[in-house]
Amino acid sequence: MTTPATASAPAPSASPRIAEVSRHTAETKITVRVNLDGIGQAKLATGIGFFDHMLDQIARHGLIDLDILAEGDLHIDGHHTVEDVGITLGQAVAQAVGDKKGLRRYGHAYVPLDEALSRVVVDFSGRPGLQMHVPFKSGMIGSFDSQLAYEFFQGFVNHAFVTLHIDNLRGDNAHHQAETVFKAFARALRMALEIDPRAAGVIPSTKGSL
Repeated sequence: MTTPATASAPAPSASPRIAEVSRHTAETKITVRVNLDGIGQAKLATGIGFFDHMLDQIARHGLIDLDILAEGDLHIDGHHTVEDVGITLGQAVAQAVGDKKGLRRYGHAYVPLDEALSRVVVDFSGRPGLQMHVPFKSGMIGSFDSQLAYEFFQGFVNHAFVTLHIDNLRGDNAHHQAETVFKAFARALRMALEIDPRAAGVIPSTKGSL
């Protein structure tokens, strides 16, 4: 007589990688909520249309659910809003990542858009560092000052504690240049943030900490 197999208890689910961070200063009021294991949904309101479009690329191509509500001193310019969104997003990602056990840690991506091509490489190293080389062909993209892309990424790396290399390899249209940068950033994040089933519970560093 065959004894029916006893069903084993399901394995406990991993802790959700979700975080919400608010940052209020005399210049901006920002709330960011991230789900690193999302499906790419986004609710964005920064008051800068092109910037919302770029943040949507991070959510969509990074498969990160992303809610960002920002009120800033746009009567001056977009600098404080863009920089502080980068800071707050970096804080939220760092919080959601947690102890980095099982994390792939490194991510890279090349993304084209018509004549433009960009490469982004990211390392969740625990050390902030940015190398960004993007010769924008125009100072303004809609109401977005292209110089502020650097301020966004600098704020992000300083508070997510990542090393980030961004290179626009070619491009004649500033909109295309920016879009390839943000899409490649999203794809690199998606790779780096994946949990490697072969390295479950292991910190991806010979130092044993990141």
